[in-house]
Amino acid sequence: MSEYRNRTTGEVKTQGEWRKAFPNTSLPKTWKAATLESLNLDAVLLSPKPTAGTFESVRRSGVVQDANGNWVENYEVVPMFSDTTDEEGVTTTKSEHEAAYQAELDERAASTVRTQRDKLLSETDWMALSDVTMTTEMEAYRQALRDITSHENFPNLSEEDWPVKP
Repeated sequence: MSEYRNRTTGEVKTQGEWRKAFPNTSLPKTWKAATLESLNLDAVLLSPKPTAGTFESVRRSGVVQDANGNWVENYEVVPMFSDTTDEEGVTTTKSEHEAAYQAELDERAASTVRTQRDKLLSETDWMALSDVTMTTEMEAYRQALRDITSHENFPNLSEEDWPVKP
């Protein structure tokens, strides 16, 4: 979505919004320098978003001029949480919000791990039938799957944390 900045007012709009602002003007499909000059607009160039840290998010905060005089998207990294006070006057701190959010993320991850573990166990359930002799390696693999919730990295497991099927 192309955006353009009015040189006089600083207002930023999409190409479609600027077309609506000039209803009696026939505008080409592709806007080149001459079109922008006649409309008193500058193109707003895309810029990379910064990387957010833990409990941070990135939000668009208008446009700025870069070192070359081009108008580019501007982003800022902001905290996801802050201290809040509810209607009864109870204050919840930023760290309490972060802990609650992390607990929710961990619970989702734990649920995903348990689902994957159950799937992997069910794929080998037939080996546990009374008329099948299970190898020691397979017994160890199945036990490791059952013990996955005790792993030091649980619930945030990497691929290397999972046992390898023999």
